[in-house]
Amino acid sequence: MPAGVMIPARNMPSMITGNGSVSGYGTSSGLALGQPNNMMEGQLHPLEMTQNASESEIARMRDEEFDSTNKSGSENHELGGSGDDQDPRPNKKKRYHRHTQHQIQEMEAFFKECPHPDDKQRKELGRELGLEPLQVKFWFQNKRTQMKTQHERHENTQLRAEIEKLRADNMRYREALSTASCPNCGGPTAVGQMSFDEHHLRLENSRLREEIDRISAIAAKYVGKPVVNFPLLSSPALPRPFDFGSQPVTEEMYGVGDLLRSISAPSEADKPMIIELAVAAMEELVRMVQMGEPLWMTSLDGTTCMLNEEEYIRTFPSGIGPKPTGFKCEASKETTVVITNHINLVEILMDVNQWSTVFSGIISKASTLDVLSTGVAGNYNGALQVMTAEFQVLSPLVPTRESYYVRYCKQHAEGTWAVVDVSLDTIRPSPTVRCRRRPSGCIIQEMPNGYSKVTWVEHVEVDDGGVHNLYKQLVSSGHAFGARRWVSTLDRQCERLASLMASNIPTGDVGVITNQDGRKSMLKLAERMVISFCGGVSASTAHTWTTLSGTGADDVRVMTRKSVDDPGRPPGIVLSAATSFWLPVSPKRVFDFLRDEHSRSEWDILSNGGAVQEMAHIANGRDPGNCVSLLRVNSANSSQSNMLILQESCTDPTASFVIYAPVDIVAMNVVLNGGDPDYVALLPSGFAILPDGMTVTDVGMADSGGSSGSLLTVAFQILVDSVPTAKLSLGSVATVNNLIACTVERIKASLSCDNA
Repeated sequence: MPAGVMIPARNMPSMITGNGSVSGYGTSSGLALGQPNNMMEGQLHPLEMTQNASESEIARMRDEEFDSTNKSGSENHELGGSGDDQDPRPNKKKRYHRHTQHQIQEMEAFFKECPHPDDKQRKELGRELGLEPLQVKFWFQNKRTQMKTQHERHENTQLRAEIEKLRADNMRYREALSTASCPNCGGPTAVGQMSFDEHHLRLENSRLREEIDRISAIAAKYVGKPVVNFPLLSSPALPRPFDFGSQPVTEEMYGVGDLLRSISAPSEADKPMIIELAVAAMEELVRMVQMGEPLWMTSLDGTTCMLNEEEYIRTFPSGIGPKPTGFKCEASKETTVVITNHINLVEILMDVNQWSTVFSGIISKASTLDVLSTGVAGNYNGALQVMTAEFQVLSPLVPTRESYYVRYCKQHAEGTWAVVDVSLDTIRPSPTVRCRRRPSGCIIQEMPNGYSKVTWVEHVEVDDGGVHNLYKQLVSSGHAFGARRWVSTLDRQCERLASLMASNIPTGDVGVITNQDGRKSMLKLAERMVISFCGGVSASTAHTWTTLSGTGADDVRVMTRKSVDDPGRPPGIVLSAATSFWLPVSPKRVFDFLRDEHSRSEWDILSNGGAVQEMAHIANGRDPGNCVSLLRVNSANSSQSNMLILQESCTDPTASFVIYAPVDIVAMNVVLNGGDPDYVALLPSGFAILPDGMTVTDVGMADSGGSSGSLLTVAFQILVDSVPTAKLSLGSVATVNNLIACTVERIKASLSCDNA
């Protein structure tokens, strides 16, 4: 009978019964042996022994084989010298058999490819090397155990080194803390060595000292003689609050225009001049907010503050230099109270993402080129950012205004903050500049019950020669880009934010919304729809508009773009079309007509004359026109399925919008149940309604029945081909052109009848 193969002793507890038969396999932590019933039929049992083997011999064999196994993972042990010459005598001394070098090399190579061979592979490998399958099996088991042990030993060595390194770091930090001092106030850092009041006074003293030094240097530069500093208490030298070496450049682009392409982060040599300019701009902004006549003159109707340019030049003779030739001055001041605390307002203004979202109707794109300071004491006090932005009117007839400037935030008193912008064109002149921001910004004052008082100053010099005649009056009056436009938008958006954060469903909300999560998801989806609409209507440098017909004010302008790998848009070729025109009715009447679902069939060609029903309604402002609705168009043809439309309407004293998009019923059900709204594909269309600028009455959106009119922009986005690589056909362009032309005619006809 062929010799059986021995297994290491630690794997053989209670395997052999009294009559010498094998009862089963043992296991150990390092090895996993197969069960007897896994052996091929007709194969001899590897552990078969003669019945006369004594227990002492078995124990001796276990010890010998255990030692042999520990010597080499590539050894195998047999009861005889080979598989062919086993001595049948049971008491013959067992001999060791060491694998040949060739066998070891072949099994090592196979182990690299497959550490766990199955029965078939073991048989094949044993046949090639002249070994029994179980010899191969045990060699692989031993090899795996050996590799595991080596790996654990290596890991233990690495962990010991890590522990030693951490212990050394801990000791070094302890020594550093024992001798450290506060970098802001110069006092000790250990808790309990300084009272809170003393620490606060040291910080305030340090901040005032830095401010005095900076203003003194600027005053010396502009006045022409040094300014004597106030005597200061002696204290250790403190670092400047603006750390130039530590902040990486952050860039969050919403698009790229000509000016924005040519501007990069400021050099190290420019940064001291930028700081001086920012501090001087902050001082000018505070004075402009505090001053009244003769610097600011009230308009004839008493609703607007206009700047006296001659008085401004006398009061602020330095600044960023004289007004460029051909530029016009636009300056205004406005005050309002908003339903948001002052800390949130500061964060909105200093975070380019939030700022661009809140003012999406005014900002087409923005970026932060460099952060010179993030502020002190964990807030934005002293924060300084170099930025670029493009400001827009939602019409392709008004060129956007690009600006390269520094934004500076400062806390002036408890609960009082200021944020100022000033152009950096004097530091880095550019021939493409058509707009300069003189010190502009706002003062934010804390008020009770979480409200804030905001006083906004907007002061720019601009070349507005490219503005279409239809919008010249609106732009020149300052209502398109002025302070009132900014504070009105901020007030409306703060109301919307308060509605979004409401912890319960207000009584004004009706329809299919049954839970708070669904309400928030629907509001977020509507917000994305509005941002998408506002980003694709203006004459931004990122857009390439093509005029389709005529040379008059009713020109239809189109542009195409490909949508690929954007979960918020359907894939394919999207055709955008827009036109702007004047209507002889007030903005309020136009707004009420377009947002009313009952009058939708009068202008919406795609609804095919079907009845429109409001399925859900979310109020998000004091004005009843500020709301988000889910509309269902009941098709007049019973063979066609009903369509859902998401709509947001919003209005403030300077502008109104009605924006909508068809939505998938299944996707909308997910949103209403609180699902993620970012994956709902939208192609928003809608209307931007502005006053024509002729009278102040209609600028305030009050329907006085006067002769003043409205400027209406109609914009559609349509998926003309679901394949992004397809070519745009002239038929698709003609269809969209006819669609927008028919919509305009229907609106004119309906509102002319109403006006008559």
